[in-house]
Amino acid sequence: MTSMQKILILINDAPYGTGKAYNGLRLAMQIQKDYENTELCVFLMADAVTCAIPNQNTPNGYYDIERMLKAVILKKGKVKLCGSCADARWIKEMKLIVEAEMSTMKELTQWTIESDKVLTF
Repeated sequence: MTSMQKILILINDAPYGTGKAYNGLRLAMQIQKDYENTELCVFLMADAVTCAIPNQNTPNGYYDIERMLKAVILKKGKVKLCGSCADARWIKEMKLIVEAEMSTMKELTQWTIESDKVLTF
């Protein structure tokens, strides 16, 4: 039996306009599906912090990032946002999707050191 792996996925881009948030979350969901024993953490930085704003109007032809984040959380994944990035975008006091939390560089540093793999999108 293999020991539990910890994987950290960093997402840096806005929810819509590029495929980075979509592809990072697609990978997160596939990891959770195929490797249930994996501890998965998603950290949203820069414009990606806006991925955690609920009830966004998804543009035609795009995937629903909120639904994807909720799917990761439903399977016990952790989703955290860079607090200073959120503050710079005036969303720090906004309501977030359920279970997504503001965080700090200190916590990101801890997650990074504790992770077996760190992937960046």
